[in-house]
Amino acid sequence: MLFSSSLLAIVGAGEQPSLSPRRLCLFNTVTGTALRELNYLTSILAIRINRKRLIVILQDKTYIYDLNSLAILDTIDTVPNNKGLCAFSPSSEGCYLALPASTTKGSVLVYNTVELQSLCQIDAHRSPLAAIVFSSNGMYLATASEQGTIIRVHLVSQATKSYSFRRGTYPSTIYSLSFGPSAELPDILVATSSSGSLHVFFLGLLINQRRRSNTLLGAMIPDSVNDAFEHAHHHVLHNAVPAGVKSHVTIYNIDNVSSVSTISAFRASIFIITYDGNFRDYTLSVTKLNESSRSLEREFNVLETISDNPY
Repeated sequence: MLFSSSLLAIVGAGEQPSLSPRRLCLFNTVTGTALRELNYLTSILAIRINRKRLIVILQDKTYIYDLNSLAILDTIDTVPNNKGLCAFSPSSEGCYLALPASTTKGSVLVYNTVELQSLCQIDAHRSPLAAIVFSSNGMYLATASEQGTIIRVHLVSQATKSYSFRRGTYPSTIYSLSFGPSAELPDILVATSSSGSLHVFFLGLLINQRRRSNTLLGAMIPDSVNDAFEHAHHHVLHNAVPAGVKSHVTIYNIDNVSSVSTISAFRASIFIITYDGNFRDYTLSVTKLNESSRSLEREFNVLETISDNPY
């Protein structure tokens, strides 16, 4: 969906001839009509949209379209990307696309979809990537590898590793990452994993206190020193979703954030939907003493709700 508009980009699962995984349909939910169809030789693995661009991810190619005219602007030949892994900034100014740059390590290619040229490559992890996401303004990129023990947040303009957080000691698959909706500095980052836990990392205080002004110095510091694991800014909500079930998380809203330069009380609304259709709406509350609590506001199965309502 293009934000909260009536435009949907739909790709089928191949269960019916009209729902081919090689066909993209742009659909208007208000008029109930298909606006345009785009067909490809191989299956579409991911779709991303903002107000300027439409991104189509195939196994070894990425297509960039102008959203208004649907004119193809560029085609990027990529490394094999069987998972359709990508991140696309919702911002029209920082209109960046991130793609895997290697199949053997966690390198990220950041591409400027307005100027149609590569911006930088970030060597984020030693293991291949499992999840990537941009902040709302496109300034920061969060990454997780298949190992899943460390999540890193990078300042895109400097192509450097800025902050590192240890999710845990034992490997776990990171299913989804999401920044807070702030249009300026990202305040929090959340992640769901195969362990069923929801991980919450607080970024505002760290970004203001530890933002690097000298990228050369930062690049010269060994990884063992450069990695700063801030346990005080990491909260774990166990059993947020069933373990082993793929999930997608997003931060819907944050209230009462009085300052990002000090630890302050706030409340965040976090939505999680699982691969089997289970939707959960959590409220996460954090006090000025850095104590957190959660409450489950709503829970229902989307697939069952649809089947119970034929209209």
